[in-house]
Amino acid sequence: MNLGHWYGASRRDPRVVGLFSRHYSAVKNNKTTRHWLATGITAPGETITLMTADCSALFVWLKQKYIDNDQTGVNCAVFRNEGSELSSTLILEAEQFAWERWQGERLYTYVDPDAVKSKNPGYCFIKAGWKKCGITKGGLIILEKMP
Repeated sequence: MNLGHWYGASRRDPRVVGLFSRHYSAVKNNKTTRHWLATGITAPGETITLMTADCSALFVWLKQKYIDNDQTGVNCAVFRNEGSELSSTLILEAEQFAWERWQGERLYTYVDPDAVKSKNPGYCFIKAGWKKCGITKGGLIILEKMP
């Protein structure tokens, strides 16, 4: 399926792993590139892995198999944009993939305000219509979007 800038990719694709390895969540997971190439970049569950044609942006939806918190719905497990396209545009396009597969599900993500360069963490999601709905015990901002 192709929608806008996104194309489907494997969560084990070396280009996906390369972009992911530069995402702040990759650093804190303390895994190796070899591990991600063998197992994929996400926790167990259903996934949609998207990459732009020029390989400058990555978006991963994860419907987790095992959940150890009170969040429900489909998680934006990774979003990284190293290209010139507006992040909010890419987010809006990626949402369509999630809602086609998981109709009526809540979308949510976490943003680590200490790990992003923005003075307004999560701003690109907010520009795409997402709302702040909480903060985890560890200080991550929780954002959500309802269908």
